[in-house]
Amino acid sequence: MNIKEAALKTGLSNDTIRYYERIGLIMPVPRRENHLRDFNERSIRQLNFAKTMRNAGMSVERLREYVGMVFEDDNQTIPARKALLAEQAEEMQERINKMQAAHDHLLFKVENYDSHMRQAEDRLEGEDK
Repeated sequence: MNIKEAALKTGLSNDTIRYYERIGLIMPVPRRENHLRDFNERSIRQLNFAKTMRNAGMSVERLREYVGMVFEDDNQTIPARKALLAEQAEEMQERINKMQAAHDHLLFKVENYDSHMRQAEDRLEGEDK
């Protein structure tokens, strides 16, 4: 499949796909005789994985480190790979906890708008009313 089809299938832009290939987040994509990329299922799986990890907040640098170890295909890197993923999951959980706390606070404000928020808003407006 061409890059346009790969973009539609993965939800990534053409530019992002080219960038991910250029920096090594995915293995080099096979080329046709006319030198255009010919994405296969392996390429699509790699793009989807990169997208998922980026959505999880993993930096490009850490993702490059991880996929570099995967592409080496050396079982001795498995503990390092697992540690990197576990660390990323822990960082993500911290972000989730912060977002949950903010969400809970907003719901409290909505539920207590008349008894609490309106007076707080009046104080924010100042005494120059």
